[in-house]
Amino acid sequence: MSVLVTGGAGFIGSHMALELLDAGEDVLVLDNLSTGFRWAVPEGAKFVEGDVGDHNLVRQLLLRNDIDAILHFAGSIVVPESVADPLGYYLNNTCKSRSLIASAVETNIPYFIFSSTAAVYGIPKANPVTEDASLEPISPYGSSKLMTETMLRDTARAHPLRFVALRYFNVAGADPKGRSGQSTSGATHLIKVAAETALGMRPHLDVYGTDYETPDGTCVRDYIHVSDLVRAHLDALRYLRDGGESIVLNCGYGKGFSVLEVIEAVKRASQSDFAVHKTGRRAGDPAALVAGAARIHEVLGWEPRLNDLDTIVRDALAWEKRLEEFRAAS
Repeated sequence: MSVLVTGGAGFIGSHMALELLDAGEDVLVLDNLSTGFRWAVPEGAKFVEGDVGDHNLVRQLLLRNDIDAILHFAGSIVVPESVADPLGYYLNNTCKSRSLIASAVETNIPYFIFSSTAAVYGIPKANPVTEDASLEPISPYGSSKLMTETMLRDTARAHPLRFVALRYFNVAGADPKGRSGQSTSGATHLIKVAAETALGMRPHLDVYGTDYETPDGTCVRDYIHVSDLVRAHLDALRYLRDGGESIVLNCGYGKGFSVLEVIEAVKRASQSDFAVHKTGRRAGDPAALVAGAARIHEVLGWEPRLNDLDTIVRDALAWEKRLEEFRAAS
């Protein structure tokens, strides 16, 4: 059997393709390359350039490639951008996911793993936030992902499709072997932006909001290494293949770091005292968002191996240096 990875030329999707190949799986990547890169698709994976919302294309891929599982990463992920362009996010993240789910049902795909987000919680009343917390997203990004969760839940009740939706917290780092990393130009992930600033690729780093009700006034997030994240997806695939029921799980470490703590970690790792500018809050940013992570350990048996901020920062910096060398040579 084969696994379809949508968005497999992007940051998380390319790491997922590597993890599946390392585990001996046959991998088919579908990506329209709007934000991903053809070179990021690992050797050994089949690649098709196309849009996940192209119903006929997806249906034919599912029928012709002996696929038993879809791992769905394709979509838009920038919270402030979603506030400015809500309809674009509902198209990419909700409408196209609906098309993909319909293709899965029509072709009798039994397993579906969805890349969801902690943004579905909005501003949680307590941290760590568990899967049973109120779902009150404050951005179109969060809402668009929650709608897809709802579609999967309802579809699984009506059809023989079982799913795992993993609600990511803040994904960062890069493959420790240097095979992939966050490569999108203009990315907004804090650790990537800080690494770029440390390497002189940006003149300064902006800190959005210093008056939150947190220990140092800046936002607190649960940062998870991308390699641990994709291992959780592989555990989820094994869980479904072993007969596991549909479930929604948080995917984080259960520990948060503030923006200023992350900046200090990057400065330590890079030995660079780069400029930091403090400015006002951004729309759609809760003060703190930390995973209640007990359930994923219990259900999937997932055990992170890289749950250390300095390790995450080190791998992110190493990837940025590789990218810089790659750009200089090309």
